[in-house]
Amino acid sequence: MNRKLQAVLAACGVALATQAAAQITLYGREDFQGRSFQTEERVRNLERYGFNNRASSAVVERGRWEVCEGPRFEGRCVVLRRGSYPSLREMGLNNAVSSVRRIERDRRADDDRYQEQPRYVQPARPAFYDVPVTSARAVVGPPSQRCWIEREQVAQPAYGQPNIGGAVIGGVVGGLLGHQVGGGSGKDAATIGGAIAGAAIGSQVGGGNAVAGQRDVQKCQQVVNTQPAYWDVTYVHAGVQHRVQLASAPGATIRVDAATGAPVVAGR
Repeated sequence: MNRKLQAVLAACGVALATQAAAQITLYGREDFQGRSFQTEERVRNLERYGFNNRASSAVVERGRWEVCEGPRFEGRCVVLRRGSYPSLREMGLNNAVSSVRRIERDRRADDDRYQEQPRYVQPARPAFYDVPVTSARAVVGPPSQRCWIEREQVAQPAYGQPNIGGAVIGGVVGGLLGHQVGGGSGKDAATIGGAIAGAAIGSQVGGGNAVAGQRDVQKCQQVVNTQPAYWDVTYVHAGVQHRVQLASAPGATIRVDAATGAPVVAGR
């Protein structure tokens, strides 16, 4: 291989390495927080990656990048050089970036499109982020008892209700029996006493017949609870499985502390 061909290949290798090294990271919130999107290649439409009109801050680690508000690099575009941009609001591009591409080393860009080059600062790691929920189980409470009062028809003895027919018959029978007892004036007294006693006894004969009445009766039944008392949720952070109880059903992800993996949502 001659020296001229070697030089050409070496130049191409340097160019390819430089292109591959160029990198930009977009963040969904200011100050490099929230969801992020990183690329080393041109992106004609961020909608394909679920990041269209979502960028609020950016970090250019290498190279120069053209950031445009429209897909296919249309509309207003600005050029970002190496550095950290904690907010895209002053550029008029907050939540308005739809396409990005690197600018080749030999390509010139209009000076008015360059944004003020900030001091490069390594962005801080986010304080929290979302991890997928691996399982979620609804836990219901024990059955509860429901009670109520019902009024029912019952049979009751007719106490205190005299039997008039029985009293008459008893009086006649008692008088006849009393008339057979004693003699002279005592016969009259025995007759009268027998009649009175017979009437008293006869009035109670048949007086115990049952009559219809009402009374309040308490009834209860067991009711199965269908409303979850809490949700038993598991997720994995840094290779370690975590478990938490939540008052409501979780979504597909749960927000956790980036350092400890503890959930930052309200628990049970």
